[in-house]
Amino acid sequence: MCGIWALFGSDDCLSVQCLSAMKIAHRGPDAFRFENVNGYTNCCFGFHRLAVVDQLFGMQPIRVKKYPYLWLCYNGEIYNHKKLQHHFEFEYQTKVDGEIILHLYDKGGIEQTVCMLDGVFAFILLDTANKKVFLGRDTYGVRPLFKAMTEDGFLAVCSEAKGLVNLKHSMTPFLKVEPFLPGHYEVLDLKPNGKVASVEIVKYHHCRDEPLHTLYDSVEKLFPGFEIEAVKSNLRILFDNAIKKRLMTDRRIGCLLSGGLDSSLVAATLLKQLKEAQVQYPLQTFAIGMEDSPDLLAARKVADHIGSEHHEVLFNSEEGIQVLDEVIFSLETYDITTVRASVGMYLISKYIRKNTDSVVIFSGEGSDELTQGYIYFHKAPSPEKAEEESERLLKELYLFDVLRADRTTAAHGLELRVPFLDHRFSSYYLSLPADMRIPKNGIEKHLLRETFEDSNLIPKEILWRPKEAFSDGITSVKNSWFRILQEYIEHQVDDAMMATAAQKFPFNTPKTKEGYYYRQIFERHYPGRADWLTHYWMPRWISASDPSARTLSHYKASAKA
Repeated sequence: MCGIWALFGSDDCLSVQCLSAMKIAHRGPDAFRFENVNGYTNCCFGFHRLAVVDQLFGMQPIRVKKYPYLWLCYNGEIYNHKKLQHHFEFEYQTKVDGEIILHLYDKGGIEQTVCMLDGVFAFILLDTANKKVFLGRDTYGVRPLFKAMTEDGFLAVCSEAKGLVNLKHSMTPFLKVEPFLPGHYEVLDLKPNGKVASVEIVKYHHCRDEPLHTLYDSVEKLFPGFEIEAVKSNLRILFDNAIKKRLMTDRRIGCLLSGGLDSSLVAATLLKQLKEAQVQYPLQTFAIGMEDSPDLLAARKVADHIGSEHHEVLFNSEEGIQVLDEVIFSLETYDITTVRASVGMYLISKYIRKNTDSVVIFSGEGSDELTQGYIYFHKAPSPEKAEEESERLLKELYLFDVLRADRTTAAHGLELRVPFLDHRFSSYYLSLPADMRIPKNGIEKHLLRETFEDSNLIPKEILWRPKEAFSDGITSVKNSWFRILQEYIEHQVDDAMMATAAQKFPFNTPKTKEGYYYRQIFERHYPGRADWLTHYWMPRWISASDPSARTLSHYKASAKA
């Protein structure tokens, strides 16, 4: 996890512009470099480093003797870099996983390069010999990337939007900043004056498709067909592999553990893999909640079962409310459910950074979207509609859960790893017949639970524990986090303010006082940038006025039981 920043064709003084790069310093607390491009006085790279691999040669932009005309700035982890290096007999100059991008590009061009990368990434690649600039981002947008480009060819790119919003450009008083779409790459021509022109933007991978790099991986052969035992065996093989490849780091590994199904499976499999790899330190697991939180109790059970070094972080409503402003600044969104869920994750990341030496943090993000874990999937009109919805959620992860997971951890210099979004695991899961993946017997994620039924990885009551939204599970059932927030906000936003909400916020007009309050904070930090969020996250197929799972009838029924 690092922070990348680059400018091409800047009309303003670079030493002033580079102050914007410092807005993402939290992403790389270990080192910083600012480098001009030879022959292009108005082009430069900025890089904030979190040293996770190759302490000696890991600074960026990466340049190697063999390709003096290539400059690479990237944020991410390429898990198959060694396999590809050996297969193609590339000669490496560093131990940095990202070096593979330079060799693949030289061998087969940009399209083949991005399709071969098994990992998470956002990159800027400059080829001064062929006068090209390339941008690329992983399938699910696990690593963030934003860009701003003007009509006269000024291009600015950054890991977070906050590193771009204050840039100056003579032709454009208000620079339009937008997220670079996941699963895409862009080709731009570099002109002699340092300006660029976009040639094409290409979608190179759909989450449903088996990735090209499958040809070069060493996963054992999967069982053919869709017979249930074969499918379960394949899912276990691929999930194990998803975690094993993510052990690639020189820093200590930890794991977020909410006590829900997803984080529990990740923590248990991770601990097993660390033992097999003979890692010398105990796995630290981290749970957060208020007193009487069901998450804390469930996480404790899992930690006892797997034998991790468990940390519990308690917080009260006042502490949660106090960090709302900095959370929204970090997130760069005002989506209601994202803000709610981010408070706990932001506070636990702060704790990890301050009190432990764990830096690479595993988490269960992506599972609900992939395995149809949201409670509203019980109401899906058909397996096909559920399948469509699952793919829509995966496509939009970069606006919601993946955004939350990246920004709340990156704000404290941690690197998040999300095995459920592994290319092989997720594409195989999505290839299964639609009716295999829907909730069964009133239980969501039935197939995933069934897959690990006989493994004894986690306690049975956790394996079959119903879905609990992270922002709800951190508080007691008696008083949900969303209710605590709403009670506080009731005194901050009055009816007169709500009456003029449509005039004040014509785009994505907030319908509730809570939405209004978050939007106000967002506009203070990022005025006029509301279009970063295309729409609010809300459940489908039901009449819901609030995104919390605890407001849904399915949850209420089980709470009474």
